[in-house]
Amino acid sequence: MKNILFLLFFILFFSCSKKQEKIQEKELPYYHTTDFTPQWLTEKSQLDTLHKLSNFEFLNQNNQKITQETFKGKVHVACFFFTICPSLCPKIMGNMKVVQDSLKNDKNFLIASYSVMPDRDSVSVLRRYATENQVIDNKWHLMTGDKKQIYEIARKSYFADENIGVQKGVNDFLHTENFILVDKNLHIRGVYNGTLQLEIEQLIKDVRELEKE
Repeated sequence: MKNILFLLFFILFFSCSKKQEKIQEKELPYYHTTDFTPQWLTEKSQLDTLHKLSNFEFLNQNNQKITQETFKGKVHVACFFFTICPSLCPKIMGNMKVVQDSLKNDKNFLIASYSVMPDRDSVSVLRRYATENQVIDNKWHLMTGDKKQIYEIARKSYFADENIGVQKGVNDFLHTENFILVDKNLHIRGVYNGTLQLEIEQLIKDVRELEKE
């Protein structure tokens, strides 16, 4: 009798494990916490409990108002930069252009780049930067606005530049190489090192997978 019960338990455990593996192979995970622990859904009702981007309002390089509604219904990738950055930003923005050019014909994809020096990076400065770096308008939004709100969106919505257990404020400079992938419902679905070619290639593949959802 014990052998039979053990066999039934093993079959049940194995079938549940295989089912979870199939879910994980098919779908990108969700990221609900700042430590980016992946989470896969077993029921659609779980969506209501997951972290999503907060409301915001900024201006892009064309002096257009951009809010969270701009990105609803579309997959987008976000990063944080400033126009006079001499080291990290040229690399990550160059790689973001690779993403832009690879997905420029995808109508359901956008890019969001937030300036972490908004006091300097005015709309006119972003306009010049966009022209110099061949940014496609209405595909790639370079944004400026209230510094406190940008830093809050970065750390609390996108989980950018956060160390677990370390509280950071607006006076702590924000500088990160991370690209954050967000789905059509404003849920975080991936994080990538924006300086690495292999991660950029994976990001492009993942965008295309998310567009199918």
